[in-house]
Amino acid sequence: MTCCAPGRILAAPPTIGGDGFERVRTGSTEGMRSIPGGEFLMGTDGDYGFAADGEGPAHPVWLEVFFIDATCVTNEQFNAFVNATRYKTEAERFGWSFVFYGHLTPRQQETAVRLRVLGSEWWCRVDGATWRHPEGPGTNIKQRWDHPVIHVSWHDARAYAAWAGKRLPTEAEWECAARGGLVQKRFPWGDELEPAGRHLMNVWQGEFPAHNSCADGFYGPAPAKSFKSNGHGLHNMTGNVWEWCWDWFDSGYYRVGPREHPLGPATGERRVMRGGSYLCHASYCNRYRTDARSSNTPDSSTANLGFRCVRDS
Repeated sequence: MTCCAPGRILAAPPTIGGDGFERVRTGSTEGMRSIPGGEFLMGTDGDYGFAADGEGPAHPVWLEVFFIDATCVTNEQFNAFVNATRYKTEAERFGWSFVFYGHLTPRQQETAVRLRVLGSEWWCRVDGATWRHPEGPGTNIKQRWDHPVIHVSWHDARAYAAWAGKRLPTEAEWECAARGGLVQKRFPWGDELEPAGRHLMNVWQGEFPAHNSCADGFYGPAPAKSFKSNGHGLHNMTGNVWEWCWDWFDSGYYRVGPREHPLGPATGERRVMRGGSYLCHASYCNRYRTDARSSNTPDSSTANLGFRCVRDS
């Protein structure tokens, strides 16, 4: 799944996932939307996805009412967290993160030739790339306060959520919210990618990875409130940036998981990420769907991976 978001090589052995899960009801619900409880149909039986990702079978899941952020956590919000706690992200501690080759300067591209990801050469390891410096030294977020924070690992996202009195969404909660009340539709608005020729999310336009026409208005991440919200009032649930979920990833989990409040497998090596990103394109990665799944190691960070939080009702 390197094409979606490359990962660091897991340095630590798998750890228990379920033991650390706790319901959280202390954080403010400002900027959040309430998602009705009850049953929804999760996953898909369609043949348009990736069998190896375990997108099916479609199965009923029951959830309690919960709140979820209307947008991804923004640079401004993450900055408040860092100012209050002096938190250092894993990208800052490692000293590097992954950046899309097309977003680098010519000088950076010369250096990055030796640091590309094998098989997904559009990804480069860039020293000094962090949430404050998205494309590396010399770049900043001064004009991007309303953009999703990126270059954050699963551990970073969880730390922010705990500080905010929230938690990361389970994979089931994320999908239920992303569907916006619709049943078994590919996108938060229906089955058509561009209904009536309208662009409703930020994904790659043109020929990947050589040419992006930016027909949807963006070459990189878009502001967190870009495009019309779904039926639950949530922005950019597909496209723009991938979003971390609580669960460990297992391609066979849908066949054995519980039907009430699934939390994912008890152990694993990679955490679930959902929604696709601005680099997704039908020619190689059509994971910009409500039922699509992917994953990464929990210490990984990239220029197209962020998160949003939930709070129990």
